[in-house]
Amino acid sequence: MNLKEKTTFMIVGLSGAMIIMLIFVSLISFREFSIATARDHVRSVAEVIRVSLTESMINQTIDRRDQFLRRLAEIEALSAVRVIRGPEVIRQHGPGLDREQTMDDIDRQVLESGEPDFSMTDNANQLTFRGTIPFIASEKGTPNCLSCHQTSPGKVLGVVTIYLSMETLRTKALMTIVSMLFIVVIFSLFLAYSFRRQIAPVVATAEEVQKVVARATIGDFSGKIAYHGQDEMGLISRDFNRLMQHLQINLGTISSDISKLIRYTIKDDSNLVTVTTEMVETLLEVAQFKQAVEEDNSTSEVYLRISRLLMGKFGLAYFSIYEVHYDKNTMKAVIVDGEPNRPCRWCSSRVLFHADSCRAYRTGSIVDSYSNPFICGKFEHGEATINLGHLCLPVFHSGHVGAVIQLVTQRSEGPVYQFLLPFILTFLRESAPTVEAKRLLDALRDSALKDPLTGLNNRRFLNEYEKTLVATTRRRNNALSVLMMDLDHFKKVNDTYGHDVGDAVLKAFATTLLGQVRTSDIVIRYGGEEFMVILQENLEYTGPQLAEKIRMAVEKLSINYAGGVLRKTVSIGVAGFPADGEDLWDVIKAADLALYAAKKRGRNCWVRYDASLVEKTPE
Repeated sequence: MNLKEKTTFMIVGLSGAMIIMLIFVSLISFREFSIATARDHVRSVAEVIRVSLTESMINQTIDRRDQFLRRLAEIEALSAVRVIRGPEVIRQHGPGLDREQTMDDIDRQVLESGEPDFSMTDNANQLTFRGTIPFIASEKGTPNCLSCHQTSPGKVLGVVTIYLSMETLRTKALMTIVSMLFIVVIFSLFLAYSFRRQIAPVVATAEEVQKVVARATIGDFSGKIAYHGQDEMGLISRDFNRLMQHLQINLGTISSDISKLIRYTIKDDSNLVTVTTEMVETLLEVAQFKQAVEEDNSTSEVYLRISRLLMGKFGLAYFSIYEVHYDKNTMKAVIVDGEPNRPCRWCSSRVLFHADSCRAYRTGSIVDSYSNPFICGKFEHGEATINLGHLCLPVFHSGHVGAVIQLVTQRSEGPVYQFLLPFILTFLRESAPTVEAKRLLDALRDSALKDPLTGLNNRRFLNEYEKTLVATTRRRNNALSVLMMDLDHFKKVNDTYGHDVGDAVLKAFATTLLGQVRTSDIVIRYGGEEFMVILQENLEYTGPQLAEKIRMAVEKLSINYAGGVLRKTVSIGVAGFPADGEDLWDVIKAADLALYAAKKRGRNCWVRYDASLVEKTPE
């Protein structure tokens, strides 16, 4: 029910209630008024009869009383008049006329009680008022009752019953009520018409406001209220139109600015309120995400945070994060489907070794297989991926593609992620500078911890990670082997062939070491021609075994140089942690003592540390 219908219903309801109440009150009032009037009328007629009968008694004309009563009953509105003699009068003057001896229960009751009785009857649609009035003997007045009747004061001499027709009075009352109702109805109609004219601007304005607000809820603020009166509704309409215009201009400007910021295209039929709210919420989340990324310690932590973002906020289960090394034309799958260091799954492994085979890296553009299913030949097309599509997003670092984010979803979900793409790209763009900065810091840290000639870890690396290495070993209840080694007679190489050949020998030796150890073992250029290997021991693989393996490999090593071929040997000292010391540096010293012992034994051999070596060491 709208406001106009409610207003009409209210006016009709109030008018109807007023009319009903008026009818009810009028009927009650006219009834009470009619009864009171009839009662007074009956009393007056009874008094006239009493006086007339008294005069007849005095004037000796009482025998003509019947004629008088008949003529009295002919008066308009008097239906009948009956006089009944009481016992005192009958005893003195006899029963009287025949019709004076006819009485009913009411007459008897009044004769006995001396109290008048009034009642209303409605027989055959004939409304009649009956009044039965007692004649009480009294000595007051001249002449008085005691002048003719031998009785005492207060005795009931008789009663007079008068029937008074109420039809005329009822008709007049009904006509009066109808006239009043007619006037009230006319007044109510006039009031309703006037009220509706007065409230019409309010109703019209309310309806217009409802329409404009309904359009505003779907982002259309171009609606206007058409009412232009000079009253309060006119002022409200004017101010409301100004508000809508202000919202349309400013919200449109805000939406446009934010959409440019996140590079999102707002469609013409978009809800500006909803879209702007979503974009503002995204910017807030992006700011919080950026702060969290900046507080992360390394690029691996940042990649994990991006992974959690893709899974948590955007609901992705399948995706890959590739880190690009454009100087080497290689890529590394740092996270696949939320797990770090997993093998490449959704693309050919060729992209790892030839980054330019990745279309997103090569073109620097988004690769969208939802629009073109076979746009990228390096995606793993097959039975398992026939219903899958992918988006590959290049992330730029200093003008180069530094990372590629690959999103893999069901092809039916493609439109959803095409819509979400600007929001995802906003997060990636905000994290890109931080990732680039942390990659540079990692590179600087790696360069500070690497030997520039051999590419091996240097002694500074050992200083920095020694505590972590020891803590990890103790936590796992494991053991370490430390191998200290020295190329035999390396000084002669530099003195005889020059430092270029010496550098070639060191590089060849480093390559040989890397070929003999596991990826979990640590190879360090400790200084000059001195190298160190730290390995985690197990039952099948221990320090002495590795030492012999290295010695044999170096013995077979041939190093080509401009003047011919060089062969070298190595001496190795082996010590264990924590067997040979509670501190790693103590174990390194023990391995160094074992190395010294190996040289004393003639070189090209390895020696396992024992406590007796301390006594044999020269001061």
